[in-house]
Amino acid sequence: MNGITKPANQRKRIRLLRGLALLLVPLVLFTTSAWGDESIMAEVLEPLGALVVIAGVLGRFWAMLYIGGRKNGMVMQDGPYSMCRHPLYLFSTIAATGLGIMLGSIVLAVVIGGLTYVVLMQTAQKEEEFLRAAFPDTYATYAERVPLIVPDLSLFSTPEEVTFFVSNMRTNMADALVFLAFIPLAEAIGGFHEVLGWSALAIY
Repeated sequence: MNGITKPANQRKRIRLLRGLALLLVPLVLFTTSAWGDESIMAEVLEPLGALVVIAGVLGRFWAMLYIGGRKNGMVMQDGPYSMCRHPLYLFSTIAATGLGIMLGSIVLAVVIGGLTYVVLMQTAQKEEEFLRAAFPDTYATYAERVPLIVPDLSLFSTPEEVTFFVSNMRTNMADALVFLAFIPLAEAIGGFHEVLGWSALAIY
């Protein structure tokens, strides 16, 4: 097993993401869109961001249908995993980026999405180390053929039937609610700025 005997610590990943969320609270609360709430850009970015969040949530569901209950037990190569090796983290990053877009800020979108990506890719690296040790030949071939995170649509393949574990989908549902909470959260933050009259830093 090349010294790798344990899979990536998912609890550590969750703790890191929660810590990241806390660090981002001041940035989100004390900044505002430089375009203004009544601008055309604001009218475009808010619904666009909501769509990006929803796309990320749906993508996570899609990935969980394939990997739920099987992670670290096999090299999944079907569905979204046929196009990139970490679609679950790809769609999580997309959903996080959507929050910044909903807040009307390209800067926030890049910062929130970028930091989320960095945290998730650290976990992905640990997962890959484990899978390369547990399934050396299979994973080496898979990694050589399939990109890490940017999907190659031409590689898509899936069996006609896919089984999933109900318990894992319940967990994913809870995660989805967290991401979907971004939508009313973005509205609430804008309302706080107006009601409390905070002097927020305008950023694009």
